[in-house]
Amino acid sequence: AEKAVHQKKEQSKTKCRKARRRHINLVAEFNHRQRKNIWLETHIWHAKRFHMVKKWGYCLGDSPTEKCYRACYRAMTNHCLLQDLSYYCCLELTGKENELLKQLARICSVDTGLTFEEACCLSGRFEGSLNLYQADRYPEDMLGPVTFIWKPRGGSENRQLWIWMHPALKQDILRELKAIFQCTEPQDIYIPEPVTTSIQEEKQMDVVLSLGKKRKKEDKEGERAVPVKKIIGDGTRDPFQSYSWISQTTGIVISDRTMEILRYRLIGPLSHSVLTGTLKAASLQTV
Repeated sequence: AEKAVHQKKEQSKTKCRKARRRHINLVAEFNHRQRKNIWLETHIWHAKRFHMVKKWGYCLGDSPTEKCYRACYRAMTNHCLLQDLSYYCCLELTGKENELLKQLARICSVDTGLTFEEACCLSGRFEGSLNLYQADRYPEDMLGPVTFIWKPRGGSENRQLWIWMHPALKQDILRELKAIFQCTEPQDIYIPEPVTTSIQEEKQMDVVLSLGKKRKKEDKEGERAVPVKKIIGDGTRDPFQSYSWISQTTGIVISDRTMEILRYRLIGPLSHSVLTGTLKAASLQTV
């Protein structure tokens, strides 16, 4: 009996492949692997076909594993090529139009081209691009190039402006915007919390368990499985820091929308055809 005890193999701490490949376990593993570098929504697709690099707090596809340069060139010239630019940072400005334009004029100049006051861009029909500088420091102390788009005018006098920038420039531009608008951090700090299942999902799971127990909601140790939500984070911001700032004098609100608004770029003569075939206009409902 003593010999049999010594010959008994120790139980492996790693679960079987079926348990490791469960959806809930995959999401938990992906969240664990994103502690230092955030993944884009298209990370799995790129990871199978590209050499990945870790830059600016993200895990990005650098170069393809196969010789597909000619295919990409044909797509750009004859068809359509899609690029994932979701790693670009987005800052949202909300407030009165006159106050926004008054302060934004301090960090740009008409000598370099169009500004935030351009009529075609101010209406929200077109996207604009310009170079930002430190307040009242043009032509010195350049911050970097950005693109922007205004939300079309509605019934209220408040406007929304989205500014897109490279993640390497985000902290400097955000610091300058907070300075010119005199925005301070709000009291509440955004802390992501895991999402639990709803009552309806619990009832559906209980019904499945009662019908022959085809699905197991408990693992080998008998612990209750806890649903895990996919991380939608930001590689340039600590998740325990504030993501919105407000000015007590002007009421301007600066919000960090990085990784909340996905951004894709379509290149090629068939880009509009792809968009019209993919997107469908929603029916207007009046209350």
